Amino acid sequence: MPRFQLIPTPVLALLAAVPLLADPPAGAQWKPVFADDFQGTELDAAKWEKVGDGKRRGAWWLRKNAFLDGKGNLVVRSTLEDGKYGCGGLRTRGKFRHAFGYYEIRCRVPRQPGTWAAFWLYDAAQGRIGNGGRDGAEIDIFESPWLGKNRYNIAVHWDGYGKDHKSWSRAIEAPGLDDDFHVFGLLWTPEEYVFYYDGKEVARTSQGGVCQVPLYIKVTTEIGDWAGDIKRAELPDDFIVDWVRVWDRVAEPAAKHCLLYTSDAADDLLCVDLGGRRLIKKKTHLHT
Repeated sequence: MPRFQLIPTPVLALLAAVPLLADPPAGAQWKPVFADDFQGTELDAAKWEKVGDGKRRGAWWLRKNAFLDGKGNLVVRSTLEDGKYGCGGLRTRGKFRHAFGYYEIRCRVPRQPGTWAAFWLYDAAQGRIGNGGRDGAEIDIFESPWLGKNRYNIAVHWDGYGKDHKSWSRAIEAPGLDDDFHVFGLLWTPEEYVFYYDGKEVARTSQGGVCQVPLYIKVTTEIGDWAGDIKRAELPDDFIVDWVRVWDRVAEPAAKHCLLYTSDAADDLLCVDLGGRRLIKKKTHLHT
């Protein structure tokens, strides 16, 4: 006969709200703590705010340049209008800040020179100086400035952006980067950062001291010379995001302990575990 296990209603609701489209690293149990797969046509204002309007590097962050396409995607568009270059993005500032866990995005990077996409974690605490990155950092899970070269950048920045600024970075080889959607991930533990591309580890570091304070998420595009000459771009150009996910590691359950004692009256051995279950076994009598 088939056996069925009842799943509590809150768990069913959570599973329904967070489609299982991605997998955190194996070897641990995980629970989702943030998710958006950008369904519908209106941005979830309980999770995100748009960046802008304001000057950003060689362009402008414009609120209108980040929107949902009604097909399950976030679109962050780079534009040229009235002689002004525009880009944009989202952030969870004031809505979701988190320390540690596994962070992941599935997206397709821009395809024109002069603009790049980024998925990163940040907080103003990054500007604190004197304790390395432990009291605040910028963590770039991916940046895509190198069009057509099948590689992207990962980085950690700490101690502000002035004369005390320090950083660590790596260029990651990424076959097929410009061709399709890919998944970029970060496992952030109290001891290190581990970076992933399409489910495979590509780098790890603890340079500067691992950040121990909560950060918020940013999903953005930028325009600047790092990505090439924007004047050569055929605009508009889109950064397309399928989903963003954050998981927390579930603590390992406490080991079960078995308390054994002998009851002379009942002539039993009683085993009780700390979960409240009881198992009684009769003694075996030896006759001589």
